[in-house]
Amino acid sequence: MKKLAFLLPIFCLLFACTKEIKDEELSVIEEIPIVVEEYGYNIGDFNIVRDTIRSGDTFGDILDVYGVSNQKILEVASKFRDSFDVRRIRVGRPYVLLNSKDSLNTTQVFIYEKNKVDYAVVDLRDSLNCYTRSKPVSYVEKIASGIITSSLSQTMEEQNLSPIMTDQLAQIYAWTVNFFHLQPGDRFKVVYTEKFINDTIPAGLESIKASYFEHRGKSLYAFNYKIDTLNAVPDFFDEKADNLRRAFLKAPVKFSRVSSKYNLSRRIKYYGYKLRPHKGTDFAAPMGTPILATADGVVSKSERRGGNGNYVKIRHNGTYDTQYLHMKKRNVKVGDYVRQGEVIGWIGMTGNSGGPHVCYRFWKNGKQVDPFKEDLPLSKPLPEEFHSDYFAFILPLQEELDCISFD
Repeated sequence: MKKLAFLLPIFCLLFACTKEIKDEELSVIEEIPIVVEEYGYNIGDFNIVRDTIRSGDTFGDILDVYGVSNQKILEVASKFRDSFDVRRIRVGRPYVLLNSKDSLNTTQVFIYEKNKVDYAVVDLRDSLNCYTRSKPVSYVEKIASGIITSSLSQTMEEQNLSPIMTDQLAQIYAWTVNFFHLQPGDRFKVVYTEKFINDTIPAGLESIKASYFEHRGKSLYAFNYKIDTLNAVPDFFDEKADNLRRAFLKAPVKFSRVSSKYNLSRRIKYYGYKLRPHKGTDFAAPMGTPILATADGVVSKSERRGGNGNYVKIRHNGTYDTQYLHMKKRNVKVGDYVRQGEVIGWIGMTGNSGGPHVCYRFWKNGKQVDPFKEDLPLSKPLPEEFHSDYFAFILPLQEELDCISFD
C-alpha cells in the first residue's frame, strides 16, 4: 500500500504532462479550407451572383452594372461570336457572375447556361477568353409500369412519370397501337434510362431501352437496337426481330380522337338523310395541333379548294396516296419530299367543317379505302446476319420486363 501511495503522484504527473503535450499539438493544427468547385472555378474565391435573363436584358447591361468596361463588352461581342453570340441570350436562361472579393465587386467571369447541360464561360480577367463546357452527366437505369384507367398520359401522371415517356411510347407503338382507342386495363412496362447532372440533378428521360405494351389482350414487346453499321440509327424490334414500324402511321395526329369513321352508307339529317358517303376518317383535335405525314412521299397537291379547305395530298409510291383536309395552314408545297412524322400542316376548320379536325383520306391503287381495314405493309425486318447478336442482346431485357410487376 505504501508503494502504491508513492507511485500514484508519479502516474498523475505523467498523465498531466501527456495531456499537456497533446493539447499543444492540437492547438497548432490549422483548419483546412473547404474547396467548392463549380464550372471549373473555386467558388470561394469570388462573390457569387446567380440570376436569369429577363425581358429587355442584354449582355452589356448585365456586365455594366458590375463595372465591366464597354471596351471589354464590345470585344467579347465581336471576337467570340462563334462560341458565344451575345445577341442570342434567351429570356429565362440562368447565368452566374463570379465577382471580385473587394469593394469594387467587379465581374471576373460570366457564365451562361445554354441548357441544363451545356454552358458558355466568358473569362474577363487579363486577356479575354471564351469557351463552352458541359456538366458531367450520368445515366441511371430505371423501370416503370402502369395500368391504363382512361388515357396513357393520365396514367403516366398518376405514376409520376415524365410526359416525354408518353410521347416516346406513342412513337414506338404508333404503327401497332391506336392510342385513341386504348381500353381500361391495357397496361405497360418500361425499362429506361434517366439522365442526371452532377450525379444528383434529374435532367429527364434519356431513352427507352425496352418496353412491353398489352393492348386488347395482345402482348407487344419492343427493344431498342442499333445495327452495328456506321450510318445506322437505333430502331425498335419485337421478340421475333420484326421491325415495329409500318410503312404508314396509324393516324396523322397524336393523341386525338376519331370523330367520324370511314362510312360509305352515311346519311345526314341536315341533308334530308340522303346518302352522303364519308370516304375519310376524321380526327378531332384542338385548333393548331400539328398534322403529320403518315408515310414518306412527295407532295402532289397543296392548295385551298372548295369544301376541302386547305389540304395536302402526298404520293407515297405506285400504290398509295394520302390526303389531309381542312387545315388551318399548310406547311409544305408541291414537289416537297416529306418524311414519315413530319409536320405538313396544322388542324383547322377551313372548307366544310363543323369543328377543328383533319379529314384523313387514304388511296390504294387510285381508290379511296379505309386504312384501318387495310393490311398495311411492314418495314423491313432485322437482317438475319444480326439475329444472333440481337437475340443475345434482348434476352436479359426481356427477362427484366417479365419480372416487373403491374402493382
